[in-house]
Amino acid sequence: MVAQQSTQSSTIVDVLEKVLDKGVVIAGDIRVGIADIELLTIKIRLIVASVDKAKEIGMDWWETDPYLSSKASEHNKALEAENEQLKLRLDALEEKMETKQVADTEK
Repeated sequence: MVAQQSTQSSTIVDVLEKVLDKGVVIAGDIRVGIADIELLTIKIRLIVASVDKAKEIGMDWWETDPYLSSKASEHNKALEAENEQLKLRLDALEEKMETKQVADTEK
């Protein structure tokens, strides 16, 4: 009995390798309306790519999602601390501006 080798599996693997290497974008919109009045819009965006390719094009949302990554909570805490510092600096600047305006009007 002669063993037959399937060429289909190798072509599927080749196609999958190319898709993951280059990436594929599928985009579409579904709009539902009556008499030119839009009632519902659904935007569908699907990107199929390897993790490396996704990171290369700037898509790394799964790294900052606390449900998907334990590092995300650390990242979020750092962002919250930075945000708080920026708010304090902004408040201080606004207070200085108000003090300067009051001093200018009193002159």
